[in-house]
Amino acid sequence: MTEQEFVKRDAALRHAIQTGVAYEMERGCRSAEPKHLRTGLDSAMADVSGVVQLLISKGVITQEEYFDASIRALEDEVRRYEARLSSLYGLNIRLG
Repeated sequence: MTEQEFVKRDAALRHAIQTGVAYEMERGCRSAEPKHLRTGLDSAMADVSGVVQLLISKGVITQEEYFDASIRALEDEVRRYEARLSSLYGLNIRLG
């Protein structure tokens, strides 16, 4: 996967997750409130970024391998939101 392909797919999957969060918030989910959400996101992003930079710098993984793994993880997260929302709404929800 090229960097351009990664950026495009990454943005689409993150938008799908954002939509899932919005629908959960409509149902009263409090874990997405700004302080909790911002703290969790900032911490997770810093942690992942550090690990990825370390692994690439040591030659353990390549940037392309990271792109592929990241996309797979985002796709898994989208599927989890789809399953939860499908159950909550009693519909077959597809986010991305």
